[in-house]
Amino acid sequence: MIFWIASYPKSGNTWLRTLISSYYYSKNGIFNEKLIKNIGQFPEKKHFQGFDYLPKLVIDTSRFWIKAQERINKDNKLRFFKTHNVFGSINNRKFTNKENSIGCIYIVRDPRNVITSLRNHYELDYTHALTWMLDHKKYIYDYEKSQEFSDFQFISSWENNYKAWKSQREFPLKIIKYEDLMDKTYEVFTEVIEFINKITNNKENINKTKIKNAINSTSFNKLRDFEKKHGFSESIKSRKENKQIPFFFLGPENDWKKILDEDFKIKLNNIFEKNLKELSYI
Repeated sequence: MIFWIASYPKSGNTWLRTLISSYYYSKNGIFNEKLIKNIGQFPEKKHFQGFDYLPKLVIDTSRFWIKAQERINKDNKLRFFKTHNVFGSINNRKFTNKENSIGCIYIVRDPRNVITSLRNHYELDYTHALTWMLDHKKYIYDYEKSQEFSDFQFISSWENNYKAWKSQREFPLKIIKYEDLMDKTYEVFTEVIEFINKITNNKENINKTKIKNAINSTSFNKLRDFEKKHGFSESIKSRKENKQIPFFFLGPENDWKKILDEDFKIKLNNIFEKNLKELSYI
């Protein structure tokens, strides 16, 4: 069965996966980049091999989302998958269902900080980044594959993405805030492990040493230093220059209160007011 690690883009999904993969796929909890490969992305092109889809048609692989997951689950093994896809349907084609999914951790981040990360990662200005976040029809794909849309993800708007996963009732879900994971890493990550173990019926005792090792080996500074020396598999190539865009950019220094001008702060507060209050960001 599939256990989802879901989020809107640039909300801490990668950091959460480094923690989870370090805990479950190593003996000592110490992270190395090979471990995160145990938590792949869905959807990807490899999931649709043998299916008769049209690679140049953006939404066509949605016809096979469920069938691809059924094929993944044939061996009845537990697998973690990252996704930015909204929970829902395209033309009545469900992204996933309770027959294929056992649970989900959804990590949400203050949209006022998401926007600064989007701006860097996708080389946008703030106006276009905000348009991105408000677009109910937004999707992403690997643009380096020359208009091959097999790995497209329908992310919708920031609000729709969060609300859709929060409101689904197909399988158990735990929502964590990126900011809580940052401020209380040990406590929140322990809760994540306890939730996963409960949902997957894992009877092993919590290994506190592995949790501490996972946290210490996946600090932002260590991940950023690793990327500088060796690169990082999830960084993307700039559309403007012949170079990779740093994946680990600002981290804890990404503070909208210090970065954004006053007019834009007011604009974001007004647009996201309801969600910011619900999530106790204001």
